[in-house]
Amino acid sequence: MEIKLADVPEMGYLSRDTEHGSGVSKLQCRGRGEILLRGPSIFSGYYKMPEKTKETIDSEGWVHSGDIGMWLKAGQLKIIDRKKSIFKLSNGEYVAPERIENVLIQSPYVAQAFVYGNSLRSSLVAIIVPDFENLSNELRNRNDLKSPEDICRSKYMNSLILRTLREVSEKSGLRKFEWVKAIHLSPVMFSVDNDILTPSFKLKRNVAVKVFQKEVDALYEQIGETILDEPRSKM
Repeated sequence: MEIKLADVPEMGYLSRDTEHGSGVSKLQCRGRGEILLRGPSIFSGYYKMPEKTKETIDSEGWVHSGDIGMWLKAGQLKIIDRKKSIFKLSNGEYVAPERIENVLIQSPYVAQAFVYGNSLRSSLVAIIVPDFENLSNELRNRNDLKSPEDICRSKYMNSLILRTLREVSEKSGLRKFEWVKAIHLSPVMFSVDNDILTPSFKLKRNVAVKVFQKEVDALYEQIGETILDEPRSKM
C-alpha cells in the first residue's frame, strides 16, 4: 500500500510544511496535507455510483480520504483535521470551521463553539456555549446574572465573550474573514443526548444548523448581512 500527502492550500496544509501548531504546542513535521492511499487492497469504488467514485478516486488511482494528516519526524502518520468540513464564503474564501472552533474554545469563557457560514454569506457567525465556571469572576458583582439563561441573554456578556474571541483569533493567526462577526450564547451544552454530538463527541453540523437556524438568521440580521444578491427592502 502507498500513502502520500496532497497539498490543501485553502486550509493552509502543504506537503512541504516543517511545523504544525504554534507556541508551546508547536511540533516539527515532515509535511501536512490530505491523506491519499493507493494499492490492491484499497477501496475500489462505490457500487453503481461512478460519479461518487470519481470524487473519491483520482485518475492515478489515489483514494482521497478526506482526512488531513502530517508525517511526524519519527515517521508516524498523525491525523490532525478533516477536509470535508470546508466551505466557501460568497467572497470566494475557503473556511475550515473545525479549525476556527478549535481556536475559539481557547478563550477561557468558551466551553463549546459552532461556527456557521455558507456560500451565500461573506461573514461567519457562531453559537457559543459559555464556560459558566470561568465566568464566575466576571459575575461577582452582577446580581442580575444568576442563571445560565440570564447570562446568555446579557448583551454585556455577549460583548465580553465576543471580545475574547477576537483576541484569541488574532493571537492564533486567523485571517480576518475567519473571525466570527456575531455570536449567540446558548445555555445548553452540545451533547450526544440532544443529538448535536456524535457518540465520539464530534459536532453534527447538519443537526446544529437545524437546531440553531433561527439564531443564525438573527445574527446575520444583526450584522446587516443579507443573503447574496437578495434585494434589501426599501424604506
